[in-house]
Amino acid sequence: MVKPKKQLGQHFLTDLNIAQKIVDCLDSDYNNVCEVGPGTGVLTTLLLKNPHINTLKVVEIDNESVEYLTSNFKDSRINIIEADFLRINIDNIYASPFALIGNFPYNISSQIFFKVLENRNRIPLVICMIQKEVAERISSPFGNKTYGILSVLLQSWYNIEYCFTVNENVFFPPPKVKSAVIRLKRNSFEKLDCNEKLFFTTVKTAFNHRRKTLRNALRPLLPNIQQSDHKFFSLRAEQLSPEQFVELTNVVEKKLSE
Repeated sequence: MVKPKKQLGQHFLTDLNIAQKIVDCLDSDYNNVCEVGPGTGVLTTLLLKNPHINTLKVVEIDNESVEYLTSNFKDSRINIIEADFLRINIDNIYASPFALIGNFPYNISSQIFFKVLENRNRIPLVICMIQKEVAERISSPFGNKTYGILSVLLQSWYNIEYCFTVNENVFFPPPKVKSAVIRLKRNSFEKLDCNEKLFFTTVKTAFNHRRKTLRNALRPLLPNIQQSDHKFFSLRAEQLSPEQFVELTNVVEKKLSE
């Protein structure tokens, strides 16, 4: 196995048992799979052993890794795409919904999740290994200090399961922090009961000053919030569930139109 240059915060998984546990999180009814950042193909090898997968597309930005994958994977079901996943047009991966899987580079994991959100109706399942702290934040229930922007946005459209923690010694090079595997499965909400563009803005604005009450945190959106306004305005962002953020968005939209 080659050891490609570390880039974009990538730490390459070397433990086959952990790799198998990740692949085992994949539902059997997902026939089209895309792997992000396959590196030297540890997950790729096991994915190709999965009889339920009809096509596997792997997206890799590192030329050295692409050369290795091209030389070592000849299965007719695999398509190796040399590209930046953050810049690639999802339509160029699959025309129909697909499962996304991978050991996400630490430095861009949040950006990958925002791309998933943009394509949430095309990506019904995500299985990924990320930094443990980020995994805990994403899966955190409201009311916790780790609950934040990605928690609200992802939990609005996905059911999220924290699967297991991964120690540092199963990677090359070993990271300085622990990792974790989480599973995101699309829920039944095709559309939220609010202006979704304003929902994103409201959530991000609310958490920009998370220690402030929403009355103060939302002043960039609503400079004329009054003391007697909606009950949510006396709370902090972390105290609202995703459903309550939908309600808050409707309140914000109403006040913007006044």
